[in-house]
Amino acid sequence: MSLQIAPIKAGRFYFDPLLLAVITGLLLIGYVMVSSSSLHLGAKLDNNSLLYPTKQMIHIGLGLVLAAGVFTVPLRKWEQWGPNLFVFGLGLLVLVLIPGLGVRVNGAVRWLSIGGFRIQVSEVVKLISVIYMASYVTRYEDSVRNSSFGLLKPLLLFTVACVLLLMEPDFGSAVVILIIALGVMFLAGARLWQFGILLASVLAIAAMLVIVSPYRLRRVISFLDPWADPQDTGFQLVQALISFGRGEWFGVGLGSGIQKLFYLPEAHTDFLFSVIAEELGLLGVVTVIVLFALLVWRAIDIGAKAEAVGNKFAAFIAYGIGIWFGFQSFINMGVNMGMLPTKGLTLPLMSYGGGSMIVMCCAVAILCRVNSEVQEMTASQPKRRPVWARVS
Repeated sequence: MSLQIAPIKAGRFYFDPLLLAVITGLLLIGYVMVSSSSLHLGAKLDNNSLLYPTKQMIHIGLGLVLAAGVFTVPLRKWEQWGPNLFVFGLGLLVLVLIPGLGVRVNGAVRWLSIGGFRIQVSEVVKLISVIYMASYVTRYEDSVRNSSFGLLKPLLLFTVACVLLLMEPDFGSAVVILIIALGVMFLAGARLWQFGILLASVLAIAAMLVIVSPYRLRRVISFLDPWADPQDTGFQLVQALISFGRGEWFGVGLGSGIQKLFYLPEAHTDFLFSVIAEELGLLGVVTVIVLFALLVWRAIDIGAKAEAVGNKFAAFIAYGIGIWFGFQSFINMGVNMGMLPTKGLTLPLMSYGGGSMIVMCCAVAILCRVNSEVQEMTASQPKRRPVWARVS
């Protein structure tokens, strides 16, 4: 039995107050912590300590503007566009691998530069994957539930996407889109034994890719014992763990962290959670975890309500977004806390980055649209008279 939250109606749209509060909290905390963790970088690179905070403010502003536009698009349009969008996403993954088009950063080619603005293609593909899978299981729900081919057909396309992602290389994003696909199919009613075989196959392939790739294997080995080589392979994890240790209950104070000062690599992106742990302590860490837990819960609850009123596509869109945000935030936090091997995945709605921020704001806008359409359908349904009134 879900907690009833009264929606807010503005014009012809409905808004979930708790969902809006959670998103606002994540964006605000993320912006403050990105600013805190990047002031020294701006001063070093451009003699401007506000370089990264200014850019991040622009990223958030663009994300919110585009999200407002995405929110106005009816869900039926996304359902119609799903297959074509996935083909478009595959095209982007091919483009980024073409020499001269893709931008190489730290040995990986994951970005396209459009008008001086860098877009990480894998982030776009994650959102497209949610839309495509929701569209697919809505159209072929019986096949997904009763046919092995119904499960394998979309996974063939996802295999192509994963191969292209691994060529960048971007192992983390490949795992995320596979988890999105498997999660949505499971919630659509895939038979448990078939789902188990698929999940085991994915895990076996992932393990094989780790074993045959020297740099991935080094990451796993350093994860098992980061202190064996704290100056090289274990450096990132050791510095992250030091951040958590220094933070204790209430942190060393906002802006007073030391690890971000050229000790902790990628402090404003992949390891932002460690900066939160050091400067805000356990209180800050728990606050962020609770906010993400609430976001995932609202997504699943909105999806359940959409399914209850018969809007299957809306339900699977909400489920997919919940799986995406929940899994990616879990991986990022797990890496920062030393629970998982180091992987280059950002903290949704919080880490520095233009493309990821814009795409995730748009994903949240689609989730808000799902909630609005579900509330509208619920409001338009005739209210049943109570039993005592019918009897009398």
